[in-house]
Amino acid sequence: MKVLGIMGSPRRKSNTEILLDKALEGAREAGAEVEKVLVSKLKISPCLEIYACLKDGNCAIKDDMQSLYKKLLEADHTIFASPIFFYGITSQAKAVIDRCQALWIRRYVLDMGGEDERERRGVFISVGATRGKKLFDGAVLTVKYFFDAVGVKYSGDLLVRGIDNKGQIEENPAALEDAFRLGQELVRGSRDGQ
Repeated sequence: MKVLGIMGSPRRKSNTEILLDKALEGAREAGAEVEKVLVSKLKISPCLEIYACLKDGNCAIKDDMQSLYKKLLEADHTIFASPIFFYGITSQAKAVIDRCQALWIRRYVLDMGGEDERERRGVFISVGATRGKKLFDGAVLTVKYFFDAVGVKYSGDLLVRGIDNKGQIEENPAALEDAFRLGQELVRGSRDGQ
């Protein structure tokens, strides 16, 4: 079983990355093979809305997204992690999601999705500096639609408010434990048929 972690923060050793690493550790402990992708290290152009993907479901832009498409489709489960920037996900993370228009086209327009016997599930991890009531609303909606485009069921999240300084999440052991447990449950839930 493969769990793909997508780290959307441009800052290394960020609060978001610390939580993602804990979740991947939990998934690994539960028996999964894990891989972390650092979006900020990839060369991914934004979607150009040229709709070349309407021909055969493939994006015409040839960059690092090509290898990420393969990873997204092969993963049994996905953990998507991004801090909140202006009540949304980072631009790096959003570029990945926007480029998945090609996978949405395959699935819903060209009917190339095929029947996947796996129950592929995904979770979202996010950290925001403010405590606004609607801080995560836009990001959660975006990630839900992203998961739908790649054939993954949104099955949970870990959303932490009031964290901004680098490494500050280390002072929140409950959040670290929640992240570890989220990774475990992502893997174990699929084994239990949940």
